[in-house]
Amino acid sequence: MKSGCFDHIVVSTDDIKIANIAKSFGASVPFLRPKKLANDYVGVIPVVKHAIEWFNSQMQSPSEVCCVYPTAPFLKPISIRKGYNQMKRTGADYCFTATSFDYPIQRAIQISVDNRVKMLNPKYIKTRSQDLKKVYHDAGQFYWGKAKSWITEKPLFSKNATAYILPRYLVQDIDTLEDWTRAELMYLTLKKIKI
Repeated sequence: MKSGCFDHIVVSTDDIKIANIAKSFGASVPFLRPKKLANDYVGVIPVVKHAIEWFNSQMQSPSEVCCVYPTAPFLKPISIRKGYNQMKRTGADYCFTATSFDYPIQRAIQISVDNRVKMLNPKYIKTRSQDLKKVYHDAGQFYWGKAKSWITEKPLFSKNATAYILPRYLVQDIDTLEDWTRAELMYLTLKKIKI
């Protein structure tokens, strides 16, 4: 809401309790998400496509849609605005948040069931970490997209997209209890230094 980017803020959920909480904070919940789109294996594109199709059926067709993840506690309104502007400026179909890995993934290791170590990419065993190419991952905060791109299910992680780069200290996805603990510690630190 603070970003000022949206005509409508809609929560897509299959849970009445979440729907009521969303409404109490000013969002609308005009439909409940079908069960087939409400499990741990459904991707973001089918969920957003469903919401757009619902609005299309109500003759309220959106031109751009932003999916915001509820598991991104450090999302900033300015990032939403800048991501939208970047998508428009570059002519991309999508813009999503990304951040760099904090250690070169080329030097990743695997650990076997008997706790033995194996390089994932042995060819990098002698390469200094500072000489390896910087790589990024999805920061899981928001996904701007043209409505027609969501509907036609254009791939998100492709040349159709532009990445809005965030510093690592503003990125923490919450999937596990360890993630929650880390997010709390990050929150206390960010609050202290007012970032």
